[in-house]
Amino acid sequence: MIQITLPDGSVRSFEKDVTPYEVAVDISAGFARNVISAKFNDTVVETTTPLTTDGSLTLYTFKDAAGKKAFWHSSAHVLAQALEELYPNVKLWVGPAIDNGFYYDVDLGEGTISEKDFKAIESKMIEIARGKHDFKMREVSKADALAYYKDKNDYKVDLIENLEDGTISFCDHSSFTDLCRGGHIPNTGIIKAVKILSVAGAYYKGDENNKQLTRVYGISFPKQKELTEYLQLLEEAKKRDHRKLGKELELFTFSKKVGQGLPLWLPKGAALRERLENFLKAAQKKAGYEMVATPHIGSKELYVTSGHYAKYGEDSFQPITTPAEGEEFLLKPMNCPHHCEIYNSKPFSYKELPKRFAEFGTVYRYEQSGELHGLTRVRGFTQDDAHIFCTPDQLDEEFKAVIDLVLYVFGSLGFEDFTAQVSLRDPEKPEKYIGSDENWEKAEQAILNAAIAKDLNYVVETGEAAFYGPKLDFMVKDALGRQWQLGTIQVDYNLPERFDLTYKGSDNEMHRPVMIHRAPFGSMERFIAILLEHTGGDFPLWLMPEQVIILSVSEKYEKYAKKVLNVLENDEIRALTDNRNETVGKKIREAELQKFPYMIIVGEQEANDNTITVRQRGGEDLGTITVEDFATIVKDKIKKSLKTFN
Repeated sequence: MIQITLPDGSVRSFEKDVTPYEVAVDISAGFARNVISAKFNDTVVETTTPLTTDGSLTLYTFKDAAGKKAFWHSSAHVLAQALEELYPNVKLWVGPAIDNGFYYDVDLGEGTISEKDFKAIESKMIEIARGKHDFKMREVSKADALAYYKDKNDYKVDLIENLEDGTISFCDHSSFTDLCRGGHIPNTGIIKAVKILSVAGAYYKGDENNKQLTRVYGISFPKQKELTEYLQLLEEAKKRDHRKLGKELELFTFSKKVGQGLPLWLPKGAALRERLENFLKAAQKKAGYEMVATPHIGSKELYVTSGHYAKYGEDSFQPITTPAEGEEFLLKPMNCPHHCEIYNSKPFSYKELPKRFAEFGTVYRYEQSGELHGLTRVRGFTQDDAHIFCTPDQLDEEFKAVIDLVLYVFGSLGFEDFTAQVSLRDPEKPEKYIGSDENWEKAEQAILNAAIAKDLNYVVETGEAAFYGPKLDFMVKDALGRQWQLGTIQVDYNLPERFDLTYKGSDNEMHRPVMIHRAPFGSMERFIAILLEHTGGDFPLWLMPEQVIILSVSEKYEKYAKKVLNVLENDEIRALTDNRNETVGKKIREAELQKFPYMIIVGEQEANDNTITVRQRGGEDLGTITVEDFATIVKDKIKKSLKTFN
């Protein structure tokens, strides 16, 4: 008999070789019907895998992220089989599950896939799925694996040549076989609905010097209803696409002459950025931060010292050489090394710590052109960066204070549904990280302590730490239920050592400070993109580019419209006038499209009575009131939405 521990802590006894599916049946036959994947002792297994030792078992349905991953990974196998049957000369490379669906990279030879082919691929996948073919894993030797793919798929041969003998396995279903590590649903019949979403080019191994393959994206569900709902969500997402809204609202643009991935902020967008910066600066000032400024370039040696060059040198722009022999500079990829040198500019005593240096610093990274996407993936972006240098005894309180700041930012901008992710190092891959085990253990424990003390809803993700330290990432759900990583806090014992940062302690000895990296927005560009899609352009009232538009019934009332404008501006309410010779109806429709929160209509009666007629976006009529009363309403609403940071 073996002892199986379930997630609720209960322990059940089973005969050796029991499968996860049989354990599910023992729990509940109804539950078992929905189980599609499992994890045993932190290893993903099939639901048919015999369990031979005591251990912890987690069972997943499609509602779980791990269940979706197995479902979509299995669907990628079905897609690959469909492509082989429809395109006889196709060569498969890799096909993983992704956040929403799956893809497969293939070499079609002389063939092509376009949108007109999607229906045929979907039909073939459903045809295969209906066969209810079991997914069966089998281990193979390296020699047999190479022999299987020899002369028919050089991409798979290349993959296998880089694998260790004894770690190679194939997955079979129907008449199809693929190189695979595992993690499947029981059989293809569970896949009931499929949609091919798009095709794109993808360089082999992600190297633009290699051949460009065809990447086929798809998504699948266990019910047709779920696919229908997802496609409706996609349509809504298209309406909220930040690239579309950014153009309509005249916030930003891109220019080929300026360069790919380098956004240009238009007046309204620049004003929006400035308001966000001022909002955070005000909170940071209350929290004791000091603003600093650093150059856009730095000596290559600076980033060699920090470790960033070794880790990210390939993703940086090429070094800038000068006439001086051996002198090289890099476009700044990170702000933290510069802030370390600011700290190093003078000696500090423990009495002067913590030091909190903040900067809206622009950094540059050479993202591949195929990975650039609007404002969410760019080559030049501004981080709301800050670095706190504190004593080890101050770390706990400082970390919790940063959590308070992040929660204030989220609350003021309408992000209410989020999970905190404690990102730890992967103990199996120590080569990915710098620093001692002792420092890592202290840093990881500090983050866990803070998450518990602040009663955060958090999860632990092993292997997601930065190379220099663990971090607390905030995973935010937007209005469409999509998850984004927004805001990060990191504990770092390593850069202080690399830059030899010190302070004089109460014992008159020199000690090493601890460093906290923090960015509530992350980057201004990405944050604004996500905020645009979350709100659909209906920003919180305090953040709107213009809060009010004054619509005059005719040009005769232009003078009165200007008087109303002056009153609002004196109350620091952002407004403008529309005195065009157009109908009020047309002006209202256009103001609605431009997402003005309030429309003020002025005509003969309003001018005579010294009043205004107010219409709220969406059609609600607030009636006829004085402009002073209206200003009070707007200021009160802003005050309620923009909480005070203590």
